[in-house]
Amino acid sequence: MLLHYFDWIILGVFFAAVLGIGLWFSKTAGEDQEQFFLGGRSMPWWLLGVSMVATTFSADTPNLVTGLVREGGVARNWVWWSFLITGMVTVFIYARLWRRSGVLTDLEFYEIRYSGKAASFLRGFRAIYLGVLFNCLIMGTVTLAAIKIGSVMFGLAPWIIVAGSSAIIVAYSALGGLKGVIWTDFFQFGISMVGAFYAAYVAIDQPEIGSLTALFDHPNLAGKLDMFPNMNNPSLVISLFIIPIAVQWWSVWYPGSEPGGGGYIAQRMLAAKDENHAVGATLLFNVTHYALRPWPWIIVALASLVLYPDLASIKNDFPNIEDQYLGNDIAYPVMLTLLSPGWLGLVTASLIAAFMSTISTHLNWGSSYVVHDFYSRFVKPDASEKELVQVGRISTVLLMIISGSFALFLLKDATQAFNILLLSGAGTGAIYLLRWFWWRINAFTEVAAMISGIVTAFVLVLLVSDDALATTYLDGFTVKLLLAVLITSVVWIVTAFTTRPESYETLRKFYELTHPGGPGWEKLIRESKERGDEIKETGKWGVPQSILMVFVGCFGTYSALIGIGSFLYGNFITAGILTLVFIISAYIIQQYLIKTKF
Repeated sequence: MLLHYFDWIILGVFFAAVLGIGLWFSKTAGEDQEQFFLGGRSMPWWLLGVSMVATTFSADTPNLVTGLVREGGVARNWVWWSFLITGMVTVFIYARLWRRSGVLTDLEFYEIRYSGKAASFLRGFRAIYLGVLFNCLIMGTVTLAAIKIGSVMFGLAPWIIVAGSSAIIVAYSALGGLKGVIWTDFFQFGISMVGAFYAAYVAIDQPEIGSLTALFDHPNLAGKLDMFPNMNNPSLVISLFIIPIAVQWWSVWYPGSEPGGGGYIAQRMLAAKDENHAVGATLLFNVTHYALRPWPWIIVALASLVLYPDLASIKNDFPNIEDQYLGNDIAYPVMLTLLSPGWLGLVTASLIAAFMSTISTHLNWGSSYVVHDFYSRFVKPDASEKELVQVGRISTVLLMIISGSFALFLLKDATQAFNILLLSGAGTGAIYLLRWFWWRINAFTEVAAMISGIVTAFVLVLLVSDDALATTYLDGFTVKLLLAVLITSVVWIVTAFTTRPESYETLRKFYELTHPGGPGWEKLIRESKERGDEIKETGKWGVPQSILMVFVGCFGTYSALIGIGSFLYGNFITAGILTLVFIISAYIIQQYLIKTKF
């Protein structure tokens, strides 16, 4: 075991602080569903934004980035960097709409936007499918990272790691509700970032490296440093850059980057004080998530290629790692063993904090689906608020047990899980963008897309190998992704035009609640005039200006991301120009927010 007694003291203080926060908020969290799952809708933008960032900074994230860099270089991160477009669309277009809807969960949206048995089925089925199955797969991925970290750092058996960490997370999540989760996120995020930056510093300071310049000049990193795919390799350009930027961001549902907002991101927006705080929270999240956080992990990943150029070298130094868990993503916790006592405890605490912040959010979010969208809606509609909170706490425990089982018996590495999640949501994303702005989308459209997505993913993952679909310019997984997008898109488009639309009454009620506006609702507006029941608009349609802000936000954030990388690489002129672009973009966004009374 690598930890010194001083490291254990640091960990002990950390665990005590986390449990203390959960206990502090336990009293108010037990009052009703809105307190337990939305913190009383009273949360400020800066706290919610940090919570979103902390949630996406999970224990598996540095492992995932490390695996991507070791396998395909820095440019391979475009498979998730492309989701910034999704995030900025949520910031400037959908955040206000979600907060305006007033729902308790994003699944409640279904019975506001749609009607009838199809809407009820959609809400109930997705409560279990997303809240339990899909959610536990995500948590299983994060728990898998904890297993790999614990096996390297502590030499513990996987089941001990899962049981020990689960007990602490469940305790404060079940006690404090969302408010407790958000405040622990705030505490944990600071520790996580300090740990990530110090881990990068120690990696560079190793005798085999010595400096950033020496690291980037090392022959093991040849071809790994480019921030964009090599334009002389069409296969890489298409798979790693063009497809993610042109197709993936709008077509794929992925946790934390849902087109139109959803999941725990929607939960945070719904917990905001008002629409402006929802916008501010999602903006802070996206800038921090994409521009600031990746580089410490990338530095550690690059350094690992110098010290451990292949998996055999890792296995040689850490023979106790089980073959099931030996992958490129395990290089991150392996690099952390280089830390000295005290700092090792802090960085270990930072990874545990990252793990806890993600799991606790998913537990509360998944539990909200189980309680509000399944139990309260279909099992016991007359249940008291106290009973619903109690069911929420019980479901929190059960979700943790299921996700732990996934990590122990099903999953192998972070990249594998990332691919499964990506493929499962392929083709459904456009619906989540259009359902706010086009009257023709109905409940059957979403049901058809969901079934098609599940079946297509099952067939492609289990029955078709990547090698069988690989082409000259596309790898097998990219072909699978495009096939899934095409098949599911055709299914839902055909369904939308061949099934009966929602009733006038349902559409009108939804429109008056959210006022999305735009040409996609002209038929409804025209019909309301014909009925002598004209819908009153609240003002000029702001989406065209919001779309402009999406471009400004993406341009500025990508400039910051590439600018930081250029600074680290020693390209100071490029870094300076990109920094200026970021500052100008930030100023334009600030003026827009002031104009819209943020």
